[in-house]
Amino acid sequence: MGIKRTIEIDGQEVAFKASAAIPRIYRLKFHRDIYKDLAALEKSVGENTESGSGLDMFSLEMFENIAYIMAKHADPAAVPDSPEDWLDSFNTFSIYQVLPQLIELWGLNVQTDVQSKKNFARLTGK
Repeated sequence: MGIKRTIEIDGQEVAFKASAAIPRIYRLKFHRDIYKDLAALEKSVGENTESGSGLDMFSLEMFENIAYIMAKHADPAAVPDSPEDWLDSFNTFSIYQVLPQLIELWGLNVQTDVQSKKNFARLTGK
């Protein structure tokens, strides 16, 4: 199931999807924990501005990997099999415009899971 959102990147409409499968797909592809990476990215982006960005290369790579996985999950047939090939389809774009939307999408997915658990508890009486 999951939640889908279309975000404009470099004049192109790109579909992204957040679901419970994302942490596993991300871990299998990049051998990293998406929860830790998203938290680190939120902190890094919050400390910088678009005009005075001090993001390191590792933070940029984490962003690219997360965006790639969410795009590939949304439309597997349209997204190439490597992040490099996918990124090659764009000109330069701002992490500050895309990342907040991806974080919001991820938050909506997590929020939906939490609400479901609460409703389940009410229905079962546990």
